[in-house]
Amino acid sequence: MSVAKVIEIIASSDKSFDDAVSQGIAQAGKSVKNITSAWVQDHKVTVTDGTVSEWRVNMKVTFIVKD
Repeated sequence: MSVAKVIEIIASSDKSFDDAVSQGIAQAGKSVKNITSAWVQDHKVTVTDGTVSEWRVNMKVTFIVKD
């Protein structure tokens, strides 16, 4: 039997939504091991002077705590 835990993280990027997701998973992986999936629950952008300046994602990240 496996036991999993879900945490919520918010990540941002000045490049794209994909980059925000990748950076969020990479940063979470520094302190959380056995990440198995992530659900991008919400995404939004910050606009400066009429152009997108930041992409943000709100993710639920799942990892295994016991196998």
